[in-house]
Amino acid sequence: MLPRLLTRKIGVLTVDHSWVTYWLIAIAFAVVIGLEYLTPPQYVFGYLYTGTILLANSRLNRAAVLGVTLGAVGLTLLNLFVPGLEATDPSAIANRLITVLALVVTGWLSHRNRRNEEAIAYTQAQLRSQKQLAGMREDFVSTLTHDLKTPLLGAMEILKSFENGQFGEVTSIQEKVLETMARSHHHTLQLVETLLDIYRNDAEGLKLQLSPVNLLTVASDAIATLTELARTGQVSVSLDHDKSDFGSFFWVNGDALQLRRVFSNLLINAINHTPRGGKVEVVLENYSGDQVVKVLDSGSGMTEEELPQIFERFYQGKGDRLIPESGMGLYLTRQIIEAHGGTIWTENRLPKGAMFAFQIPGSLLPGN
Repeated sequence: MLPRLLTRKIGVLTVDHSWVTYWLIAIAFAVVIGLEYLTPPQYVFGYLYTGTILLANSRLNRAAVLGVTLGAVGLTLLNLFVPGLEATDPSAIANRLITVLALVVTGWLSHRNRRNEEAIAYTQAQLRSQKQLAGMREDFVSTLTHDLKTPLLGAMEILKSFENGQFGEVTSIQEKVLETMARSHHHTLQLVETLLDIYRNDAEGLKLQLSPVNLLTVASDAIATLTELARTGQVSVSLDHDKSDFGSFFWVNGDALQLRRVFSNLLINAINHTPRGGKVEVVLENYSGDQVVKVLDSGSGMTEEELPQIFERFYQGKGDRLIPESGMGLYLTRQIIEAHGGTIWTENRLPKGAMFAFQIPGSLLPGN
């Protein structure tokens, strides 16, 4: 019973509010009509009707605004004929017509402004809805990827137990199968961690643990870790650098773990896209105090349309590259390099192949 009473009271308040507006408009009309008919037609007070039009537009519906506008126009013209006690001067007619035009323009502009406000409000509501949906989607993906890590790690531990013979002797064929399964689970775990890092970085920004880092050491470690992947694909990987005092030549102030991920991502991309018997080269250079790293492969290269988008989030190439990618590793790589104040780019090589390169500020000595 109480909710019904509240609803009725709210309804009454709404009706009263609109009737207040109607009463204000009626009073304004009465005042203007009085001024019009107490003075000769040469004195035009119809301009005052614009206030009633604007009041109606701000509080009433479109039909009411149209009615108020037509009423104002009609009353302004009516004063030319009523009371009709004397001949109307042509200048008075011209003034009244100008007033009518002003009233019509006011009504049209108020209607247009109202439509624009409604369109803006609708667009803002759509944007808020899309933003909320995007936030919910990212929260869902972030939670999902985080929860996926636990079963993956459990499965990897079970596979490791099988490989160690804890559940019985493992034949050579079974060992190969277990190795394949372990590599697959490890690759999946890397994808999950990469996706989780991307969403975390987009939401919170990438936080670096800065310290003196030798890029030559990081590159060597990354190449050593990926030796098995390169051997499986029958791809040779080489490391080239300037031989002059290289022990202190490739120092940067950076995050060793994140830079290691950069080298791993670029090397995995290069190895996967290099045909059997091909070669991947990692070249370290110093250019005007900055450290430049180039990863060169002998694959099929990329199309001109792909080059500007290759580091975009979740972008997957459409060219003749051999292995389809998730579009996450290179995007994360770009995040890391830009967090270090550097730039990353890619180019096609002649006669074939691709180059992925990045440049970050160097440090002449550790700690400098």
